[in-house]
Order: sequence, then C-alpha cells, then structure tokens
Amino acid sequence: MKKLLLILFSVLTSYASTIAQTATPLYDIVVKGGHVIDPKNGIDGVTDIAIKQGKIVKVEKNINGADAKQVVDATDLIVSPGLIDLHSHVFAGTQPDHYLSDGLSALMPDANTFRVGLTTVVDCGGAGWKNFAVFKKNVIDVSQTRVLSFLNIVGEGMRGGNYEQDIADMNPKFAAAAAKQYKDYIVGFKLAHFNGADWTPTDRVVEAGNLAGLPVIIDFGGAKPTLSIEELYFKHLRPGDIYTHAYAALGGGREEIVDAATNQLKPFVLAAQKRGIIFDVGYGGTSFNYSQAIPALKAGLYPNTISTDLHTGSMNTSMKDQLSVMSKFMNMGMSLKEVIKASTWNAAQVINRPLLGNFSVGSEADIAILNIRKGNFGFYDKTGFKLKGTEKFECEVTIKGGKVVYDLNGLATPIFVK
Repeated sequence: MKKLLLILFSVLTSYASTIAQTATPLYDIVVKGGHVIDPKNGIDGVTDIAIKQGKIVKVEKNINGADAKQVVDATDLIVSPGLIDLHSHVFAGTQPDHYLSDGLSALMPDANTFRVGLTTVVDCGGAGWKNFAVFKKNVIDVSQTRVLSFLNIVGEGMRGGNYEQDIADMNPKFAAAAAKQYKDYIVGFKLAHFNGADWTPTDRVVEAGNLAGLPVIIDFGGAKPTLSIEELYFKHLRPGDIYTHAYAALGGGREEIVDAATNQLKPFVLAAQKRGIIFDVGYGGTSFNYSQAIPALKAGLYPNTISTDLHTGSMNTSMKDQLSVMSKFMNMGMSLKEVIKASTWNAAQVINRPLLGNFSVGSEADIAILNIRKGNFGFYDKTGFKLKGTEKFECEVTIKGGKVVYDLNGLATPIFVK
C-alpha cells in the first residue's frame, strides 16, 4: 500500500510539473527595473510594468519576470509611455505637385517613429475631406505606427500654393461630416499657410470644430499687415484649440510671442495659455527660434505639447526628430518629467485619447524606453545659434500595442518571441 501511494504521489507530482511548464504565462511582457515616469498617475520611480494582450495590466515593484513570455531589462533607463507627435506629416505619396498631401515631401511613418520612441503620430493637415480615404488606405491602414489626423479645412488638403488660399474649398460642413465618418482617426481640424488678411479661414476651421466637437490646430500667419495673435487667442480660438509653431520667428510673416524690441514675452500670451489655448512646438524646418524660445521659457511659457512638424524639409536640418526636440527643451530648463508629459499625456488629452500616454491599467501598452546619454552636445536652430548641452535622449526599446517593435541593443529576453 505504501509503495502504491509513493507511485501515485510521483505520478501526480510529475503531472503537476508538466501542467506548470505548459501553462500559459500570466503576461506577454514584463518591463523590469526601469525608472518609470507616468505623469498622469504621478509615478516617478523604479517599478515594473506587466503587459497582456496589448494592454497594461499591472504596474508595481518586483513583478516576477518568470511569469512572462518576454522580459525587457530597463535597468538604469527611463520608461515612458509611448511618445506622441502631435504635429507630423505622413501623408506620403507619389504626386510631384501635392506637397504634404499625397506628395513627395511627406514621409511614411514607420521609418521614422519606433526608433525614436514614437508610437502615435498625428498627421497635421495633409489630408482634406476630398482625399482622406486615400490617406487611410495608403498610409493609416498599412502602418504599424498608430496614425491619426488633423483634417485640413481645405478639401484638397495641404497641396501648397493657391490650393491653400482657396476659401471656397474651406467647407466646415463637409469637413465635419468626414470627421464623423472617420471618428476613429480624425482628432481635429487644421488650418495652415493662408496668407490673406482675412479671419474667414480661421472662423471656418473653428466652425468645423464646433460641428464635430473637436479641437483645431492652426499654423497662423502670412498676412500683411499681420493679423493679431491676441485677437486670435481671445476672439477666435476656443479653450483646447492649438497654436502650433509657437516659438517661431518668421521675419515678419506672423506676429511673434516675444517682442523682438524688448526681448520680453508679450503679457497676453500667458493669459491665453491660462485660458486654455494649447501652445505646441511644431518645430519644422523654419518654425523654431531660440530667440523666441529662451525668453518665453524664462517667462514661464512652457509648451503644452512638444512636436516635430516632420517632413523632408525638417528631418535633416536642425529639427532631426522627436527626441532631438525633447532634448533641446530639457537643455533649456524643462525638467525630465515635464518634457515627457508634453510628449505623452498632454498630447493624449489634447486629442482626446485617454488610453494613450499613460500606464493606467487597461491603457494601450505603448512604451518608450529611453537612455539619457551623457556627453558634449550642440543644439542649434535654423539661424545657427547653438546651445551646448551634456544630456541627450536616445531610444533603447519601443513597445507598441504590447509588442516589441524596436530594440536597439537586444534588451528583450528572448529577443524574438516564437
């Protein structure tokens, strides 16, 4: 009898061991040992994150890596929610006369996103209601990157030249109808590059915003004489609307936020931000100047959102990429936490995507694992003005939708999940 019991015990033990070995792991990924910065939830310290089926399922210290299919070692690294570029141009195409609307100056997103920690980009006005379906088919539907859109109030989109001066093609009702039809992708409306001394385009894009219940983002300027940005902030835009290229000096092409004569931030600008106007960087090829940014930040005008205005004309000039712009603002005095917040949770709130930009349980498992490189760096603008710095962001790992999509140095174990 005793021998029989020993045999039975041995069989049960072996069976239990087999079950344990073949059981489905609790998690798909555990990110271990990183310094997590999650501004929404007030997390700023070393902790672990567990992911299952594309969602955040646990954020706490000492999650057992043995319970996951894959472990990412984030020791001594910054673990941020996946970065969001609020102002990008990704409606890439083959049309030689279409600028950023199915044209040659826009860029397919996947080539420029994951390697810098971006998991979400918002195309900023490339498509209008007339060609949004083409943008969705050719770019959104074939990209791993999450691609959203500020729909251009111009039906033709951002084709440049006279197309963007055509007030007759700025149709709020058609734009709002497209936004409602494609509500999973269109997060607001864009007005850009209008050169007339006329408030009609501004009012039409805001009308589209009212009809669809969405914010607008405006690239303002070009009129001669210039239209008043104070009037723009307080009489035309609404709280939650976005003023992009906030730190640009365009040589008289638009009124600047810093008075060039006194080198002081104009007093109504902070009042506008307090009112709820969103100040976005939108760095671009020519839309950022230290002569504006340094005095503005010293006066307390920190950007609500940090973005690139990525296109072929900006990526190889002083802008580079999202991490380069973030590095510049940290070098000018923004804290690490503030810079990450402006590139994650703030942007998610502006586009009303509360499951992005944070590590709340149930949120999208989008993560950027960043190294802060130490060294001697030069951060310059379009004029050649340069600030020296000793810290610069570099992306080590990007996780999008619960999957490792970029791993610079093989920090995931196993590197590839079978």
